[in-house]
Amino acid sequence: MSNTPTSPETDVESSQKAETPTPGSLSIIEAAQPPSPAITVPDGGLQAWLSVLGGFFVCVATFGYSNSFGVYQDYYVLKGASSSSNVSWIGSLQYYQLVLAQGIGMGIGSGLMFVPTMSVQAHHWRVHRSLAMGIVMTGTGIGGLIFPIMLNRLINGHTGFAWGVRATAFLNLGLLAVANSVMTTRLPSAKQRGPGPKLDMKAILTDWPYLVFLLGLFLILWGMFFPYFYLQLWVNVHGLSATLGLYTIAILNGASIFGRTLLNMLADRIGPLNVLWPVATVTAALMFVMFSVTTTAATIVFSIFYGFFSGALISMMPPTASRFANGLHEMGLRLGLAFFSSSFALLTGTPIAGALYDSGGQWYKPVVFSAVVMFAGAACVLFARHHVARAKGTRLV
Repeated sequence: MSNTPTSPETDVESSQKAETPTPGSLSIIEAAQPPSPAITVPDGGLQAWLSVLGGFFVCVATFGYSNSFGVYQDYYVLKGASSSSNVSWIGSLQYYQLVLAQGIGMGIGSGLMFVPTMSVQAHHWRVHRSLAMGIVMTGTGIGGLIFPIMLNRLINGHTGFAWGVRATAFLNLGLLAVANSVMTTRLPSAKQRGPGPKLDMKAILTDWPYLVFLLGLFLILWGMFFPYFYLQLWVNVHGLSATLGLYTIAILNGASIFGRTLLNMLADRIGPLNVLWPVATVTAALMFVMFSVTTTAATIVFSIFYGFFSGALISMMPPTASRFANGLHEMGLRLGLAFFSSSFALLTGTPIAGALYDSGGQWYKPVVFSAVVMFAGAACVLFARHHVARAKGTRLV
């Protein structure tokens, strides 16, 4: 990268530069309250890129796998296992035999791995933090590209359901073993650093622009995953090609790879909050396009565009949440709160959409619900962005 610093940059040096905001400047709050001068962020190097690689593998094996749940959705519903609404709960809280494995086990495991994976990137990246996190998050797109094809081929082929699922588990085991080996932290522990800034939980929980931002994330994620869960079923119900149905989720996730990379590069230049709200608005608008997805060509075009923009929404979450941190010591907590609050949206969003569809077999109900809540979420993010920009006197947020 041509604008990557050639030598490590201290937080003190960064805070001195923050008086004139630049595209690659620190988060505005970090710049206002610089951390300890002993902390340096190299913005590159072997350890940094290995941590990106490890984070990439974690995302492939966790949320990349979750993004393939539309295959299970289609399989369970068309096999007559249950209604669309009930099956949707499986992706976040399974029934009986599946609850321990795919529900509680995978849910807790993914959460325990994901937040530290994103937080550790802040140990290695400052100027290009959004891009680094975006590359890590492309793993969810790669996983969402690989696993739907793999599962469809195995489950619907000679291998069958049981060994099809086991095959994906073995692949994930290998990916996570490598990730655990290559990801590293580089900052000293709290004891080694000695006295320093302490977490102020009360201040964080009363930071109302941050709370409005969390509400915005909740609303965006509440509606965003409807196509990921239901597009394959939509294709089959509308009598389109069965082969197309097998690949719709893969197309969605494949397109998301480019959104997570290109739009995160833009975020490093103009600020992630400046990117998040318009991308959320476009994604919400695209939801209404589903009404015209009744041909093969329309399905492919919709999948590409929706995957591109919705993928960027996920990759924007870590860098936007980090913009509110008063230094690296708050980074993990801010990210954790963001993902904790958003988890309830992921838990309930698609079951609500499924219940709306099951209430009369009418697609317009879940489509309108998903689009409206996403528009509301984009408005919340815009409001939070406006307040932060005005308070700090810079538009690069």
